[in-house]
Amino acid sequence: MDYTGMHNISITPSEIIQYLYCPRFIYFEKVLGIPQFEEKSYKAMRGRHLHEDKTRMNKEYLRKKLGVVEKYQEQYLSNHILRGKVDEVLILNDGTAAPLDYKFAQYKDNVFSTYKTQLACYAWLVEDNYNIPVHRGYLVYTRSKSKLVEVELEETFKQNVKENAASIVRMIDENFFPKATRYKKRCVECTYRNICIQ
Repeated sequence: MDYTGMHNISITPSEIIQYLYCPRFIYFEKVLGIPQFEEKSYKAMRGRHLHEDKTRMNKEYLRKKLGVVEKYQEQYLSNHILRGKVDEVLILNDGTAAPLDYKFAQYKDNVFSTYKTQLACYAWLVEDNYNIPVHRGYLVYTRSKSKLVEVELEETFKQNVKENAASIVRMIDENFFPKATRYKKRCVECTYRNICIQ
C-alpha cells in the first residue's frame, strides 16, 4: 500500500472506528476542524481510572496459561500512519505477540466489531514496533469478573483496517468529502447532524 505524501498525518484507532461508523464524522472533525462537543461520560472516565489501577496492580503478573513469557504495560506506540496506547503487549512462548485491552464493560457472549477493530489497530502497531507477528488479541471485561476473551485477528481483517486507515489519511490529505453512512439511524444522535448534507 502506498502512503507516499501521507506521512505528516497521524490517526488513532478511535478515528478508524468513527470512520467505519460514518466517514463524514472524521471529515467534519479532521478536515473542517469542527470539534465534537461531548461531555466525558462516567463510563469513559471510569475506564481511564481502571487502566491506571491495572497498571499499578498487575505489574509483575504474567498470564502463564496463555503462554505469556513477557509483558509490557501502557505502551504508547506509533508508526507512519497510526498511533495509540496499548494496555498490555504480551509476548507469547510460540514466538508471537498479542495486545490485551481492558474494557469497563460486561461480556454478553459476543465481541463488538469496534473492540475487534481496536485490537487489530494495536496488532498493527505491535507488529511494526516489536517486529513480532500478531495473530490474536485479548479483552478483559472488568464488569464480568475480569473475564478474559481471546479474539482471533485474521490477516484479511487486519489488512482491511490498514486500508481504511489509508482512506482516512487520503481524505484528510486531499480534502475529500465522503459519502455518509448507509445506516440513517446513526444520524439521529450524531454531533454533526445539523450541518451534514444528506
